[in-house]
Amino acid sequence: MNGKTIQTGFFFLVFILLLVGVIRIFSPFFTVFLWASLLYILVSPLYIAVVKVLPPNSRFNGLVRNVFAAILAILTVLIIISLIIWISIQLYHQLYSILKNLRAYISENPNFLNREFSQLSNFIKDVSLGQIDLETLNVKSQVLSLLGNSSQRLLQYSTSLVKNVGSFLAGLAFLVFTLFFFLIDGSYLFNLLVRVIPIKKDYIMQLAVKFKEITQNLFMGYILVALVQATIAFILFSLFRVQGSLVFSIILFFCTFIPIIGAGAIWGPIGIFKIITGDVFGGILFLVLSGLLISTLDNLLRPLFLKDRIKLHPLIIFFAILGGVSIFGLNGLVLGPMIVILFLTVLDLFFVEHGIHPERDETHTTGVMK
Repeated sequence: MNGKTIQTGFFFLVFILLLVGVIRIFSPFFTVFLWASLLYILVSPLYIAVVKVLPPNSRFNGLVRNVFAAILAILTVLIIISLIIWISIQLYHQLYSILKNLRAYISENPNFLNREFSQLSNFIKDVSLGQIDLETLNVKSQVLSLLGNSSQRLLQYSTSLVKNVGSFLAGLAFLVFTLFFFLIDGSYLFNLLVRVIPIKKDYIMQLAVKFKEITQNLFMGYILVALVQATIAFILFSLFRVQGSLVFSIILFFCTFIPIIGAGAIWGPIGIFKIITGDVFGGILFLVLSGLLISTLDNLLRPLFLKDRIKLHPLIIFFAILGGVSIFGLNGLVLGPMIVILFLTVLDLFFVEHGIHPERDETHTTGVMK
């Protein structure tokens, strides 16, 4: 082993150690960088459009750019956080009210679903050859206990959030600070990132373009459409005096990502419940309006926003979102499908690099988002 080999090995070891150190240093701020990058992609077109209007030779050009970047960063974060705080407060009140009313109703109606539960218990007992007897489990008392514990846990979570308000505000400050510098120095920071990644520049540029497209298309084609549907559902639920309208609207937001069923998984049972409880006309009207204003909107807006941009089956998108949320929490709402699409992009780049041309079946495209 000559001296050059030893030197190369030592240099590689130092590089790995420093890389691990850099990752550990920046890992606590991963969420800040992620959401700052996403917000930058969404609001940077507005920033660029305003900057282009400014006189290029003005001595105040730099100052105006910085001021506008700061205002845009602060307003963007404030608008989003204000909505989140308002939704969180309303959600807490409605969830607490629903749990309280459910507990009171079950306590005041001890015979509620007794006949149905007895039939279910007998069926399960027969199927299990007498091994499972629900009658001995005292399910009703356990449900009451669960509802009581849920109310206490809801209060505990709220108290915990209030206690962590300091770290929350610090995170917001970091987000505004990062978004500001992304706006004014985005090109420089991106070029710096390109320099330190040991991949061919053309490939990095393709991945960067794909990352930008995924962010815009996921927001416009999925998140924005789901937000519009949830907003319309909230208005509709409120007009029909559905208790917990905000709770059901938020659940409906996530159900819109489910293929085929979509938002109907929420408004359908609500309308049927109205009919069963005696409000036949109101229930039918609710179902008709929900189908027209909520679910039909999905079929109109999503193809309009997506067009031919995301070549991925909606079922894969759905499970990518679920898997992403289960692994990364709220970040997974975007990270899940983004990782899957970037993986397929890298796979295509690998095929191109090695001259591989996998056969593609262009005839079976039913249900595929091209």
